[in-house]
Amino acid sequence: MTKVAIVFLDGVGLGEDDPLVNPVAAARLPVLTGALGGRRLVAGSGRIDAPRASMVPTDAGLGVKGRPQSATGQTALLTGRNAPLILGEHFGPRPNAALRAMLEGPTLFTRLVAEGRTVAFVNAYPQGYFDAVARGKRLHGAIPQAAQAAGLRLRTAGDLAAGQALSVDLTNAAWRSAMGYPDMPLWTPWEAGQVLARLSAVHDLVFFDNWATDVAGHGGKLAESVRVLEEIDAFLGGLLAAVDLENTLVAIISDHGNIEDLRAKGHTENLVPTMLIGAGRQRAADAITDLTHVMPAVLDVIRDA
Repeated sequence: MTKVAIVFLDGVGLGEDDPLVNPVAAARLPVLTGALGGRRLVAGSGRIDAPRASMVPTDAGLGVKGRPQSATGQTALLTGRNAPLILGEHFGPRPNAALRAMLEGPTLFTRLVAEGRTVAFVNAYPQGYFDAVARGKRLHGAIPQAAQAAGLRLRTAGDLAAGQALSVDLTNAAWRSAMGYPDMPLWTPWEAGQVLARLSAVHDLVFFDNWATDVAGHGGKLAESVRVLEEIDAFLGGLLAAVDLENTLVAIISDHGNIEDLRAKGHTENLVPTMLIGAGRQRAADAITDLTHVMPAVLDVIRDA
């Protein structure tokens, strides 16, 4: 049976090959560039088919004018439906009532659960997050909204401490310094990747939502953006070193551009990379040209067992 591990990187587009304005071009990313046969995640690369991986430039605009946004982009990824066209605009960061209704219908998560597959949304959330949602002070983003609608459990600090979840900062340092969990174990990004590999081994689909890239892009600082990207590359190194690529597809996806152009104020209209490594990657790559194709391509890989 083919498994899928999805690493979602919020706000990563394909930008210019200019290290002064594009942190993706400035960062040292040996895992990603190595998998792509030495080619980089920049606009000029086009589609890449290397011995280990494929990368497909993917349309995030979906025929709707304006800059793509997180809520509509993520809804399109999870449902296979053209959320911005249905809504009449790009919308975000968090889903409105219309998008929440879409996310409570058929999604990648609900379809697999209905088929008896095992699905894990592996992000950990601190208690303060759950308290804010319960008080109505915070709305779920599109991905946790869809996860809960599918009956998936949102993971906690206890899960993170037990190595059964992941933190967006990968190392758990923020949990110790800013979230009130001084005893949370510290990991290297590589070790965090190994955690995801272990979780992938026991589930048909694992989904990790990392929005640190979007936050760094909005911050507009080259050094911080490079740091975030290089830690993610090390994380992917740990994942790829441990996951069974003969029987697992690792899919690295995004919803819109941002971090790849520090001159832009907010998101960009650039194509986004869909990077596929491992089992079924060629078939999945051939099926994807825009965000709505990702969900059916993933289902096809998992079902073709």
